[in-house]
Amino acid sequence: MNAQELRDKTPDQLRDELTALKKEAFNLRFQQATSQLENTARIKQVRRDVARVKTVLNQKAADAAAE
Repeated sequence: MNAQELRDKTPDQLRDELTALKKEAFNLRFQQATSQLENTARIKQVRRDVARVKTVLNQKAADAAAE
């Protein structure tokens, strides 16, 4: 997922995406704690995707406030 794909989405879609990513991060942490996690790099990817979604949401909020 890249930032341009996220900028094309609406804020509601971004919030849904953020919720899904947070659930995935929780599940990955749970798998890691129980030694069932196979792809450890996925944790880093999800964390960065969460940060991207939050950044784009904040940018959209700032743009809406400026108008």
